[in-house]
Amino acid sequence: MNYELIWLFFAGSFGGWILETLMAAWKNKRFVNRGLVNGPFCVLYGAVLVVLTVFYGDLPLFWLFCSSAILSTVAEWVAGHVIEWFYHEKWWDYSNIKWNLDGYICFPMSMLWGFLGLVCVRWVNPFLLGLYRMLPSAAGVVLVWILIALLSVDILATLIVIAGKEKQNKNWELVDSWFMRMSGRLGEKLYILVNGRFERAYPRRKEYEKSDASAFAFGCSFYKVVLLFFIGSLLGDITETIFCRITAGVWMSRSSLVWGPFSIVWGLAIALVTVMLYRYKDRSSMFLFLTGTVLGGAYEYLCSVMTELMFGTVFWDYSKIPFNLGGRINLLYCFFWGFAAVIWFKALYPKFSDWIEKIPKRLGKLITWVVIIFMVCNMAVSFLALVRQDERSRGIPAEHTWQQVMDEKYDDEKLEKIYPNAIKVET
Repeated sequence: MNYELIWLFFAGSFGGWILETLMAAWKNKRFVNRGLVNGPFCVLYGAVLVVLTVFYGDLPLFWLFCSSAILSTVAEWVAGHVIEWFYHEKWWDYSNIKWNLDGYICFPMSMLWGFLGLVCVRWVNPFLLGLYRMLPSAAGVVLVWILIALLSVDILATLIVIAGKEKQNKNWELVDSWFMRMSGRLGEKLYILVNGRFERAYPRRKEYEKSDASAFAFGCSFYKVVLLFFIGSLLGDITETIFCRITAGVWMSRSSLVWGPFSIVWGLAIALVTVMLYRYKDRSSMFLFLTGTVLGGAYEYLCSVMTELMFGTVFWDYSKIPFNLGGRINLLYCFFWGFAAVIWFKALYPKFSDWIEKIPKRLGKLITWVVIIFMVCNMAVSFLALVRQDERSRGIPAEHTWQQVMDEKYDDEKLEKIYPNAIKVET
């Protein structure tokens, strides 16, 4: 475990909390806690800082500025939509600033994020790491684990309270979540604390009413997104398989999972693009193309990074294709993401959405939860198989039962057939 990176995450989260709190205090003329959690952390700042440090820290100043501006803007845009999707509220609004996109992002703020990212990576990070290295080794490790534990408890408490509040959207006067029934006065105080802090921190937040439509999975609902994830995973694998046949002349597996033809990258892309761009589905094809190009490229890059970090394996490499970035993405395939966004919303999504909404409610819910259980088990087994493959490559013997099962069911020969393009990364 890289304790220095975790330290930078907490330091960046704390610095972001200070920045957000000062900006809110300047606007509201009083102190408010602007973090999503109750502690002094804005975790989005910490996450962006770590990504910039790991993958863009060695870039020249201009490109580091551009990378920081783009990454931070995408993160802010995604976070705004996720908050709206989960909480049915809009917590910030740049609509009164020129060159904004739906009030979530704007050009002046993007420039500010680029400047802050540049300063933090080049000059603040060395100072923060110097502070951490001044601590005794054991003390630094203990401090990091204490921070992880505190943040985990804080996030859990916040999510529980928000889940209870979600149920109360129909009647704001009724404090009736399952958490409060279980925890009595403590739960009620926690609810009042968290909800009151949200009200003070985001006084201009806009609330969006949920639809009461009788159709199953109406609009951009949880059940529809799950089923679209499943459909997208299946269609994505079929599309890539046919594409490889046409371009390379061979049939090869493009699946992300060990059970069935499912591409998780495509499934998540379909689910995320539906959630993030649902409100823009009736916009022009050019808008959807440009947005899909940028978001698709960022998404594919992130998937490549995460799989390499988790499994020590690169599942695709575009180094031989012109205009690539580290072999993880290339301009041509980014355009493919843009075309896919247009085709999805203009042609495919309306049909799939209509089909899903015609499913009877009880049957639809049953199918959705069967899909969830199957895909969770599928991803868990695939994860263990890949972890065990990495262990075998490093000569780690099978001492536990799960390792022995993975060696028997999913040896290197079988995994090479499932993941023919996987390349082991030397560390």
